[in-house]
Amino acid sequence: MELNKNITKLCSELKLSTISEEYHTIATTAAKESWTYIQFLNELLQLEIDAKMKRSKKMLTKFAGFPAIKTLEGFDYNFTVGVNSKQIDELASLEFIKKNENIILLGQSGVGKTHLAIALAYKAVQNRFKVKFTSIADLLAHASTAKREKKYDAFLKTVVMPSLLIIDEIGYFNMSKEEANHFFQIISKRYERGSTILTSNLVFSKWTSIFANDKVVTTAILDRVLHHSHIINIQGDSYRLKEKKEAGLFNSGLLNNKEKITENSKKIV
Repeated sequence: MELNKNITKLCSELKLSTISEEYHTIATTAAKESWTYIQFLNELLQLEIDAKMKRSKKMLTKFAGFPAIKTLEGFDYNFTVGVNSKQIDELASLEFIKKNENIILLGQSGVGKTHLAIALAYKAVQNRFKVKFTSIADLLAHASTAKREKKYDAFLKTVVMPSLLIIDEIGYFNMSKEEANHFFQIISKRYERGSTILTSNLVFSKWTSIFANDKVVTTAILDRVLHHSHIINIQGDSYRLKEKKEAGLFNSGLLNNKEKITENSKKIV
């Protein structure tokens, strides 16, 4: 009994919680199956590291703040145009993170930009990279709050911290000059220090309108974003509309109207 208490105490001091919980069961199995001491030790250490890895991935997934979990296996390559599965497989090796390279996903709403961004980021989390997901609206709101509360330097440090930062929905609203400057500061801080995935519904020629029609700031942002980058221009109809069509939630009149809206959107982009 004293020996058990001492083992529990030692495991607590060494932060070996899984060994503390499992050593007695494993010792019983080892005795029945005549394991060597090395086999017994190996089994205990493997259980501990597996448990630590599982906890680490869980914590990193929570920190990432994904709106939903998406996987590369769940992406429909047959539904979109412009997504090369070979290129995605190469990006899934995560070498782009090690090289501090960026990914820019372009395309109209609903074609799978966010899905791909999250799927690659989730793959990174499974490989224990620190990842953070945010919409451009939330990111700029945090920047403005930090500036107002005189915590801007601390905010920029949190922006640089993740190995991979996903900034979603660029182009859905035009920024003020202050917001455009915030975004420039964020991109500048991460330039060649971390990987960033950006999603946007607008082609680059339209980005000046996003950043308060400031050509100087837009050029500076694009210069840093596009250097060491992978650009994926996705074309096709909306996944969400596809699902509604298949479910019969649109009648022909509504579908025709939706198709006109989609066509107009393509012309704008």
